[in-house]
Amino acid sequence: MKKFINDIDSVMRESLSGMIDAHPGLLRVEFEPTFVARAARATKKVALISGGGSGHEPLHAGFVGRGMLDAACPGQVFTSPTPDQMLAAAAAAESGRGVLFIVKNYAGDTMNFQIASEMLDLENATVLVNDDVAIENSKHTTGRRGVAGTLMVEKMAGAAAEAGASLLECKAVGDRVNAATASMGVAFTSCTVPAAGRATFDIDADEMEVGVGIHGEPGRRREKVKPAGQIVDDLLGAILGDLKPARGREVLLHVNGFGGTPLMELYLLHHCASQRLREQGLKPVRSLVGNYTTSLEMAGASLTVTLLDDEMITLWDAPVQTAALRW
Repeated sequence: MKKFINDIDSVMRESLSGMIDAHPGLLRVEFEPTFVARAARATKKVALISGGGSGHEPLHAGFVGRGMLDAACPGQVFTSPTPDQMLAAAAAAESGRGVLFIVKNYAGDTMNFQIASEMLDLENATVLVNDDVAIENSKHTTGRRGVAGTLMVEKMAGAAAEAGASLLECKAVGDRVNAATASMGVAFTSCTVPAAGRATFDIDADEMEVGVGIHGEPGRRREKVKPAGQIVDDLLGAILGDLKPARGREVLLHVNGFGGTPLMELYLLHHCASQRLREQGLKPVRSLVGNYTTSLEMAGASLTVTLLDDEMITLWDAPVQTAALRW
């Protein structure tokens, strides 16, 4: 295992410390229990809180800031955060208008956020993200997994909260974006969790896992590596088969890298995917390309399509200032 590490047990703490050092006017961190929050608490708005296992950076801490999250709770690598982290984050971020939890559909995350929701002595609601169309069920989730589409939910619900929407209105936006979003990924290699020191799964040099999860969970099938255009056809076929968009529909296309794929290849995938969407009679009017929901150093990528309406375009275009996303 070759990684930039001082000590296995301090990886997450040192990484978060570096992140805060890099963005001192934007973020702050607490360690007992651990959460990342805005440097200055926002006022008179619904507080948005998300979280999950580390190893998917910049998700979620990288999306804390004006226009998106108020706080994020990072667990250990690929391990759910705990309810005390969520309760502490809620106490630090809430400003009198309630708390919206945004939760990826993984068993540990959903259980712990549910416990926090029940223990929290504040008005709160939850949006459950389950955009992964690769598989209906796995040993890691009940139902579909929450993957790169989480960013779309956090961005648009965050914009609604920043504009003064109520808790129920923010939840409605989050639920609507989730329902309009579908994702699927493919991996060429595994990643190595620092504490394990070995690859999460084994795969031959000429193989790819189609429909892989962001922790290396198996997807629909394993097959030989194909040209990029054919891979895009496979992923979009599953995504559009799930969304069933009408011709002429405007969409957001997100090409997400898993951490080990160069931007040159991600943009190549975007070129192929946008062409395919147009051939299907769709209009890719917004795009996002880069490493946003990663799986450590896994080589691979996912495609996400969100069906847009005028309100969702306005929410997507609204100003955002976070460590990883800003315009």
